[in-house]
Amino acid sequence: MTTPVCTTASYPSFSSYVRTRGTALMRTARSLTANPCDAEDLLQTALTKTYVAWERIEDHRALDGYVRRALVNTRTSQWRKRKVDEFACDELPEPEVLPAADPAEAQALRDAMWRAVTRLPDRQRAMVVLRYYEDLSEAQTAELLGVSVGTVKSAVSRALVKLREDPELTPVR
Repeated sequence: MTTPVCTTASYPSFSSYVRTRGTALMRTARSLTANPCDAEDLLQTALTKTYVAWERIEDHRALDGYVRRALVNTRTSQWRKRKVDEFACDELPEPEVLPAADPAEAQALRDAMWRAVTRLPDRQRAMVVLRYYEDLSEAQTAELLGVSVGTVKSAVSRALVKLREDPELTPVR
């Protein structure tokens, strides 16, 4: 998105320029930052720089470009100066080593999941297999089965509810 450039306007004062172009300049500042409050601060800083240079700017038709350049330069300076917290320490922290998962338990869970999937109605089972085992998108699944994307979404949703309620897959508490 580009900000329209004023090509014929000449501004008698800085305040008239800000009143006229403030909204467009704020959109530019918002595109440079993720936070609306940071965008306001950024624009205020750029406008301060513009105010200081107001008398030196001969061609007021170029004001938008001047302020945009001030916005970009100010934003660049801000992220270059950001503080990075690094602390020196005597020992490097080692990540906590978690015990390796038991392969037999993982296989038992996969087997239980497959048995639960086979208990689903044929249509739901086909859609779950295509979506999650074959990793097809909803659109691809719908096209392959000759149904709408909405049908795939609702059938998969109902199938997942059934799988969540399957007693073989419910964790023991």
